[in-house]
Amino acid sequence: MKNAYASLLVVVLLAGPLCAQQSGLQARVEWTKSRVVGSPEPPPPYALKIAYPNVRFENPIAGVPVPGARQLMIVEYSGKIWLIDEARQAKSKRLVVDMGTNTVGLALHPGFAGNGRMFVMTIDDSRAEEVGSRVSEFTVQNDTVNKENERTIIEWKRGGHNGGCLGFGPEGYLYISTGDGSGIADELHTGQDVTDLLGCIMRLDVDKTDGGVNYAIPPDNPFVGVKAARPEIYSFGHRQIWKFSHDRRTGLMWGGEVGQDLWEMVYIIKNGGNYGWSLREGNHPFRPERERHQSPIEKPIVEHNHNDFRSITGGYVYYGQRLQSLRKHYIYGDFDTGKIWSFKYRNDKPQDWSELADTSIRLVSFIEQSDDELLLVDYASGMLHELVKAPPPSAVANDFPRRLSETGLFKDTSMMLPEDGVLTYSVNSPLWSDNAVKFRYLAIPGNGTVDFDDVLYPETPPAAPAGWRFPDGTVTVKTFAVETEKGNPDSLRRLETRIMHHKKMDGDDNGYGAQVWRGYTYVWNEAQTDAVLLGKEGGDIEFKVKDATADGGEYVQRWHFPSRAECTLCHTMASRYVLGINTLQMNKDHDYNGVVANQIDTFNHIGLFTEKLEMTATSLPKIVDHRNDEEPTHLRARSYLMSNCSHCHRRWGGGNAEFSLLANKTLEDAAVIGVAPGQGSFQLKEPALIVPGEPERSLIYHRMTLEGLGRMPHVASNIKDDPAVDLIRAWIQGLPDKDYLKETGVVSGHSN
Repeated sequence: MKNAYASLLVVVLLAGPLCAQQSGLQARVEWTKSRVVGSPEPPPPYALKIAYPNVRFENPIAGVPVPGARQLMIVEYSGKIWLIDEARQAKSKRLVVDMGTNTVGLALHPGFAGNGRMFVMTIDDSRAEEVGSRVSEFTVQNDTVNKENERTIIEWKRGGHNGGCLGFGPEGYLYISTGDGSGIADELHTGQDVTDLLGCIMRLDVDKTDGGVNYAIPPDNPFVGVKAARPEIYSFGHRQIWKFSHDRRTGLMWGGEVGQDLWEMVYIIKNGGNYGWSLREGNHPFRPERERHQSPIEKPIVEHNHNDFRSITGGYVYYGQRLQSLRKHYIYGDFDTGKIWSFKYRNDKPQDWSELADTSIRLVSFIEQSDDELLLVDYASGMLHELVKAPPPSAVANDFPRRLSETGLFKDTSMMLPEDGVLTYSVNSPLWSDNAVKFRYLAIPGNGTVDFDDVLYPETPPAAPAGWRFPDGTVTVKTFAVETEKGNPDSLRRLETRIMHHKKMDGDDNGYGAQVWRGYTYVWNEAQTDAVLLGKEGGDIEFKVKDATADGGEYVQRWHFPSRAECTLCHTMASRYVLGINTLQMNKDHDYNGVVANQIDTFNHIGLFTEKLEMTATSLPKIVDHRNDEEPTHLRARSYLMSNCSHCHRRWGGGNAEFSLLANKTLEDAAVIGVAPGQGSFQLKEPALIVPGEPERSLIYHRMTLEGLGRMPHVASNIKDDPAVDLIRAWIQGLPDKDYLKETGVVSGHSN
């Protein structure tokens, strides 16, 4: 396919440094043609409001009302448990206890007002794996706990999934969720095994003791008297129940089940229920050939595919007074996408099942207050939120451009000629996207300006690089094109153009960095003249690529167009929302129609930054192009991991594993060298995230080599990046030759 588009690629690739100068543009031209306004869908009926603006926590993970006290008890993942007044005007928090280890569950005894009994679930990596998960009892006196008076209730194996929800049922028994203990695909085959305590919900009578343990087995537990089965089990076949609750009026037990490949589920949890893992994932076959328990498999009440949900957070049936139209609805949401949904369960069926809100929070838990109102806990910001009626939309859905040519981004869409004021840009280390070539644009309306290195939350520098803050209405643009004949740039076919649209939050600056960015995909037509807006669910296509090295001289490539929700998986608060437009990536030379100059210097020269930078780009840090074999292997590897992995693998980024792949961290601070994997061993011998000199024992390398299930990076890619796999292998192989533990993967700036 020989066209001007391919010629543009050649110009970009061949542009040399001979004409490099301080600025690639002489002056700024304002972008005045934007038609990217509002949303293509009617807005959800609800939004979030911070309920306790004066109180913030560090990674809160659970919370409960204190019986009879008009107080809330909140537990942070690090182990600190706090007490606050339930009144919205609360301005302070009081420390009850610091467990000193990862803490995921909290429950107060129904008789807490008289006995002060508090139950806590911890996951202690310093203890033996077989007893690393534990539920303990403490007594709260005068709002404090003496940790020395711990009373161990029960211990069991820790692993990749550990459950982590505690709660008392209407009969006064303590329920405890556990995970399957593996990183991927139930590698321990415990889902259908009732001889251990993994992959189940336990039910214990903690008001009695029996047989030398600090609990008794309720007589109607399903496996009482069953040979070899654990009598503590109430239900099983769970991968990872992330939050359950009991309807305080009907007694029904609800649970959100985190799936693996494609589905997230909501279940009614029954005595003796088998929930199918790992034979099934919700209603769908997963590993049906595996040995199964003889009991029938329960079906989910509702399920969401991974276009909308990626990590479900179970909620509560709502009985509050503020939101009358939601009374008796089960309200739940998703940790990764921030979406909130609900349905009313009536006549054994879900009714009025719909999306309530599309948020940017990391919804880790709900709290049912003493007045039946619900709070939503944001793991990233540490704030407690509540649902409120959404304000009227600023623009009707029909106004949103349905074709790329209608956005105001291009003068000539077929030639990809940007509109006046729309800037081209490039990045140091691009994200792998299945052999795609990418063309990038930045469109800032009018005379809006960028606050340079101004986004500091939630992980503040120097722990994480700062981000840029963009004005209202900013649009970032990226077009993906793939060669339909491998090695022939004239065969480039444009597949999609993705845009990210920024709407400034009301009341901004909001104090903790939350922003609203919405992602949209435009799919190119066969004639390559225009692209049409894709629906919110996303989609997939397949096409043939000629390749002389492939069987039959060609192969079929599958391409995935992301849903609106999938865009939020990477463009998170923790990753500063905009992945490529930051100092580390933008500190590079770029071809401005034949004039090569540093992008940051150019932006500074034309007044794009709110405050003029006093330094030149040479004094600023950067990463390198990981594809350039003239750069040092260490810097190339760290840059690849930064651009391809760190949006998830950083603090609060969404990756489940507790390590960071930010290039600005030393390997020592990144917690990757010699660290045991937290999400399964993949049957490797004594693996660690990185074992210097031994890529075969290094999980980061091994997961890059996989095809399909378990491969990393797992988002937005169907084809393995072989050169990157070789790079990471060579880097790990050479780590013993030099001590990189105290070095970062960033090229430090220097003054002129």
